Amino acid sequence: MHKVLSAFLFLSTLVFSQQHSWSTYSYPPSTVGRYDDVFFLNENLGWAARGGTGAVFKTVNGGTSWAQMPLPNPNNEYYRNIEFLNENVGFLGTLNNSFYKTVDGGNSWQRVQNISPYPQAICGLDTVGTSTVYGCGAWFHPAYIIKSTDSGNTWQYINMSAYATALVEILFVDENVGFVSGTDSQGAVILKTLNGGISWTKIYGGNIPDEYVWKMQILDNMMFCSIESVAPNTGKLLKSADGGVTWETKNFPDVDVQAVGFVSQTKGWMGGHHTGFYETNDGGNTWTELGIGGSLNRIFFLSKTLAYASGNNIYKMTTTGLSTVESNDRSVKELKVEVVPNPVNDFLKLKIYFEHSDHVLVGLYDASGKFLEYILKDDIADKGIKNYTLPFKYPAGAYFLNVHSNLGRQSIKIIRK
Repeated sequence: MHKVLSAFLFLSTLVFSQQHSWSTYSYPPSTVGRYDDVFFLNENLGWAARGGTGAVFKTVNGGTSWAQMPLPNPNNEYYRNIEFLNENVGFLGTLNNSFYKTVDGGNSWQRVQNISPYPQAICGLDTVGTSTVYGCGAWFHPAYIIKSTDSGNTWQYINMSAYATALVEILFVDENVGFVSGTDSQGAVILKTLNGGISWTKIYGGNIPDEYVWKMQILDNMMFCSIESVAPNTGKLLKSADGGVTWETKNFPDVDVQAVGFVSQTKGWMGGHHTGFYETNDGGNTWTELGIGGSLNRIFFLSKTLAYASGNNIYKMTTTGLSTVESNDRSVKELKVEVVPNPVNDFLKLKIYFEHSDHVLVGLYDASGKFLEYILKDDIADKGIKNYTLPFKYPAGAYFLNVHSNLGRQSIKIIRK
């Protein structure tokens, strides 16, 4: 429930009378593979999960110091998300066909075995109440949900292919009422359940194929979501003032926007694969770049005056500032992709340099930005170079490749002779 923020717990005047500031922790270190997730049980106890060079860090003093936790397989797995039910029982999702549980606060982890079929990836996690856990995946297809009501001892697998093609984020208000988001054949999608996932209703649907609703936040009766798009379209803030009955979108400067977090209906922050913190004070009509952060994926609120975020580093928001060392961490590690030759002929040849275990999904678009088809989907076990030769059946003209990996998205223009 950490993405659900209730105003009655906090003095609303704080939102307007205090200055919110973001600072960067110099440790844990910034390395290859961003921090995909950060989770706190309280103002002192928290964990952070790093992606491509998989690692988990724990703090017991609000981030003043962090300790790296031992892991069962730290070298070839992408750690996507981390959630805890209490100070001992927690869960670690990967993008590599493994899902882990700890019963000692992260000092040791065991691979969860009793899920059938086994999920290819856990892209979203949410712990609810004292013993309920939901997970979803995968951003690179297919769509499914896992659920446990007994602290992860037993699991249910829910096939979601009737509702979506890929799922990224899952968010529950209580054990029964919740939301899941991702993409379907038409574009970005949000689904809602009132009965713990037995049935789902589509409450938002976009009309641009291959867009995703990437992250969601609930603030009182408001919902704030990020829509990751495809060039030449822009990323968006998606919001609802009535709990998801009606929606509006606001353009955002980064196509690959992912992180979202608001403290009121007007003040909030977003960021994405190519950006650090952007701030709005008018509900997303205008955005100001703060000059801090990079490759943001998660904004996690403990209250309206205390939050954490994950990206190239771990970040902390307070209303008084921090005596931490800020670092210039706004660089982006792109997946290196070569198209040789370009212009292409009857075959499209790709050379892709993978930094670590990864997944790649390549969509083909015409010159106007219309989605045509997916031409490549591959799971990558380790660092290295892979060459692909793909038939190209389309007529002469300009096209765009949208290359989507664990490192984000990029658009590449190609010419067909």
